[in-house]
Amino acid sequence: MILSSYFYSQAIKLALSQIWANRKRSLLTALGIIVGVASTTSVIAALSGLKANVLTEFESFGANRIYVFPDRPDDKPRNLYPREKIRIKPWEVREIQNSCPSLRAITPVTEFGVSVASEQRELEGITVVGIWPDWHEAENRQVIAGRIFNRIDESNARQVCLLNEAAIDELRLPADAVGSHVLLDGRRFLVVGVIETLQARMFGDGGNTAEIFIPFALAMKLQSSDIFIRVTALARGTELSEEARSEITQTMRRIRGINPGDSDTFRVVAIDQYIEQFKSLAAGITAIAAGIVGISLLVGGIGIMNIMLVSVSERTREIGLRKAVGATPAAIMMQFLLEAMVLCLAGGLVGVMIGKVFAIGLTMIPGAQLQHADVPLWAVMLSFAFSALVGLGFGFFPALKAARLDPIEALRHE
Repeated sequence: MILSSYFYSQAIKLALSQIWANRKRSLLTALGIIVGVASTTSVIAALSGLKANVLTEFESFGANRIYVFPDRPDDKPRNLYPREKIRIKPWEVREIQNSCPSLRAITPVTEFGVSVASEQRELEGITVVGIWPDWHEAENRQVIAGRIFNRIDESNARQVCLLNEAAIDELRLPADAVGSHVLLDGRRFLVVGVIETLQARMFGDGGNTAEIFIPFALAMKLQSSDIFIRVTALARGTELSEEARSEITQTMRRIRGINPGDSDTFRVVAIDQYIEQFKSLAAGITAIAAGIVGISLLVGGIGIMNIMLVSVSERTREIGLRKAVGATPAAIMMQFLLEAMVLCLAGGLVGVMIGKVFAIGLTMIPGAQLQHADVPLWAVMLSFAFSALVGLGFGFFPALKAARLDPIEALRHE
C-alpha cells in the first residue's frame, strides 16, 4: 500500500510537471473542459436561482393554503353544465366550513369593479373584494391600523371597508385614514382599517395596486345575480393539506349530489401541489439543460485524446527508456491515464471557478430575480466527476497505445 501510494503521488507530480512544461498547449487542450464546466455550472446556477425565487414566492403564499373554483368538465356538453349549476354559492361555503375539521379558516371571495371617490379624488374601475373576517387568517394579511371586519359587519352587511396603503395614496386620503369616508358607486363607506400593500411579486399578485375590501354579504347585495365566487381556505397544517382537500372534495360532491363516476363541477387546488409540480419540472429542466451544455465536455474530451496521442508520439523514446529499466505496461498506462485525468480535473477546477464568478454576476443583474443564484455542491461534485470520467475515457486509448509500444522500437524512435 505504501509503494502504491508513493507511485500515485509521483505519477501525479510527473503529470503536473508535464502540464506545466507545456502550459500553453495544456491550456488550449483543457479549454473545451473549462468552457463545458463553466457553462454547465452557470446554467445550473441560473436555474437554481430561478427555482429558489419561485419556491420562495410559492411558500410566501402559504404551503397549506387551498383554493376552490367553479369548474365545467371539459369532456361534457356545455349545455349540461350551465354557469348557474357550477358556480359556488355562499351556503356551500358554510357547509364546507362546518364539515371539514382539517380547515383552520375559510372565506368566500368575490370581486367587482366600482367607481371610488374621496373628497379629493375620484377613481374609475377599482376592484372591490368581498370577504369574510376569516380572510385575514386564510391569506395571512392583517391590518396595520384600525381593525378587521367582525361578525356584526358581515351579518348586518354594514357599509364599512378596508383600504391598503396604495388605495389611500391614490385617493389622497390622510395617512391615518381610519375613520374617513369614501364613496363606492355613490354609497358612503366608513374606513375601519388599513391593510399593508403587497410588494410586487413574480406572479403579479399585489404589486402596489389599490385594494378595497368590504364585507362579503354586502358585496353580494351590490352585485347582479350572476356572481362569481371563489373560496380560499387554510388547512390546520401543511401535513393536513391533502386531507383537507379530500374533505372539501367529498363535501362538495355530497351537497351537489354528484354520483360516483361523474365529473366534478368544481376544482380544489393546494399550493403544495404547485410546489411539488414545480420542483419536478425544475429538476427536469435542470437535467436537460445540463445535459445539453455538457456535450461541450465531450468535445473537450476529444481534444484531450488528440493531445495525449501527440504526447505519446513525442515521448516515445522516454517510454522505451522506462520500459528498458523495468517499467511495466500497466505502470506506463497508469501514468498516461493520470496525466489525462489531472489535465481534465485542472480544467474542471478552473471551469467551476469561472461558473462561481458567473453565478455572483447573475445575482447582481437588476430585475433578473436571480438573487439566489449559486452553484450547488452537487453541481461542483458532478463537474469534477464528469471531468475525471472524460479524462479516463478519452485518455484510455492514448495510454493503451503507450503501454503497447515495443521498448526496442521506442528506443530507436527519432
